[in-house]
Amino acid sequence: MSGNNSQKKTSKVERVIREYELGDMGETLEVYWTGESEEQYSLRDLADIFNQAVLRAELDRNNASQLEGEVENTYRLLTDTSVSSGIQTETENALARDGIDVEQLKKDFVSHQAIYTYLTKYREVSHKSKVGDTKTQIEKGADTIRRLQNRMVAVSETTLTNLRNTDRIELADFEVINDVRVVCNECGRSYPIVELLDMGGCNCMM
Repeated sequence: MSGNNSQKKTSKVERVIREYELGDMGETLEVYWTGESEEQYSLRDLADIFNQAVLRAELDRNNASQLEGEVENTYRLLTDTSVSSGIQTETENALARDGIDVEQLKKDFVSHQAIYTYLTKYREVSHKSKVGDTKTQIEKGADTIRRLQNRMVAVSETTLTNLRNTDRIELADFEVINDVRVVCNECGRSYPIVELLDMGGCNCMM
């Protein structure tokens, strides 16, 4: 038996793809990592994408209702170390009520190292970073900031809702706004940070 065939038999990613019937997920991971799509994703991003697909498949298999954005937020509540143990337990209990084996589900989540091994040894993919492409790096930076802003809003909303529902604070219907701005000390103008990146910098320097 060749080393390559042995690797194929021991790939956790491939096993999970089969067990959760994720179809062309392997090809998707390859395209996202090599940059053949519009954006080139990091291994950690790919692990999140993969694990969210696993969660979505398990919810579908148990006919659990899914609101827009719910899969991403549920995955965050299950895995984000910034989420309190109480909220994580509530999330796990809610999934269990839908008939999901949460312990097995979390065991089937994969790490970015597993993604790397799968792509390089199982699919024999080589990775070429677009580090020289300025436009790509700006877009990637802006996307990272957007994700962090969305994550901050989601964490804030979850925390406030939990505190309100447990009668620790008094709060009516609310909305969390995360507005990060950059002030140019040369001209005094301020910009939303993503807008500044989209513009390519401050107007006073152009």
